[in-house]
Amino acid sequence: MDDYLEQILHLIEAKGYARAVDISKNLAISQASVTNMLQRLDAEGLVKHEKYRGTILTDEGHRIAHAIIERHETLTRFLRLFGIDEDTIYRDVEGMEHHVSRPTLGVIRAVADALEADPALLEKVRKKCSPPAETQALSQ
Repeated sequence: MDDYLEQILHLIEAKGYARAVDISKNLAISQASVTNMLQRLDAEGLVKHEKYRGTILTDEGHRIAHAIIERHETLTRFLRLFGIDEDTIYRDVEGMEHHVSRPTLGVIRAVADALEADPALLEKVRKKCSPPAETQALSQ
């Protein structure tokens, strides 16, 4: 559900509308599966879906989609502080974002803010996080 709401918001912001075919393409999911989920989201009051016309977010759907995107951006920003490669960040965030609680996200955001505000502390923490060279060689 989160991925659909996030995708719908991105499409609306980019194109002004969200169609099932675009959601299907972007999520690499069959159009029939997308249509079923859009009908479910409509029944839950998170979108207004009109067959052959497109999908818009309700106020509640919009609120949830923004929260999902903010969660994704916070986790990405945090992991980037440690120099993790973008592919790894993407995979990790895709898994983490569906399970992290609001209180934990608040802690991650606060730590990221503190580390960004104190480059010396960030460097100190980064050094503690870096595995020894022989460990890096084994993991490759």
